[in-house]
Amino acid sequence: MPNVALDTIMPDTVTCSGYCSACGHVHVLRAGEALAPAYELIGRLREKGRIDLDVPEAEVDPRFSVDYLNGPARGQMFGVLAYRDAQGLAGVLKAFSCQYNASWLVPGWVPPVVDVEAFASVHDPVERRIKALGREIDALPQDDSGRLALKQERKTLAQRNMKELHALYQLRNFRGLTSPMSEAFLGAGGLPTGTGDCCAPKLLQYAALHGLTPTGLVEFYWGRENSSGTRIQGEFYPACAERCAPILGFMLCGLDEDDRSSCDSHVTTDKR
Repeated sequence: MPNVALDTIMPDTVTCSGYCSACGHVHVLRAGEALAPAYELIGRLREKGRIDLDVPEAEVDPRFSVDYLNGPARGQMFGVLAYRDAQGLAGVLKAFSCQYNASWLVPGWVPPVVDVEAFASVHDPVERRIKALGREIDALPQDDSGRLALKQERKTLAQRNMKELHALYQLRNFRGLTSPMSEAFLGAGGLPTGTGDCCAPKLLQYAALHGLTPTGLVEFYWGRENSSGTRIQGEFYPACAERCAPILGFMLCGLDEDDRSSCDSHVTTDKR
């Protein structure tokens, strides 16, 4: 799906999709019942000016003001998933992409796919070393031969750490199967930075882990327009083609009964 704003969005609009290698099908999820609560969320963001919407006014955290989205960081994507639980009761989940102002966790929003503490234990020490290398590089004259070696060390360290971080992501689908993200990813080349951190994967992961059946999913952009002009506040967008589509085939698999019967005849247990 193209990463452009949806000209029109209706309940039957496909908002996320992906090819499933286990069954050979393209699985899709439409806007469905998520559209109305998404418009409600937009209204609340505009009215409250913050994303910690589910806490009392006395407990509001200034880090979660939407002013953050209008500064140098620019805006980001938000997602809404409508669901039915095991008793058939309707509910709504919401997610923001990646981190919000350096925070993975905000009250009322689904958590990331990755365990936050595990991520920090792998990421933070290496990040400190990378920054230290940057300072060493900056301290050397431009013509110093040592700069090249330090830059290469920094690059190698960052690449190795990215692989270690990606290994922490374990995706769940609606057949109850779990896969390392690196195996579920069907895109060309390596996993792009940020894979697994967008709204759709966060929402689908939470739903699959908690026995919830999605009945719709939508994503919209909020905040300052991005530098390329491809994201505009209040516009709806499909799940991204680079990071999301290559894993959504696995994550959506089993959502429909037809998916389950088809995939059960194709899957190999050692893959997942």
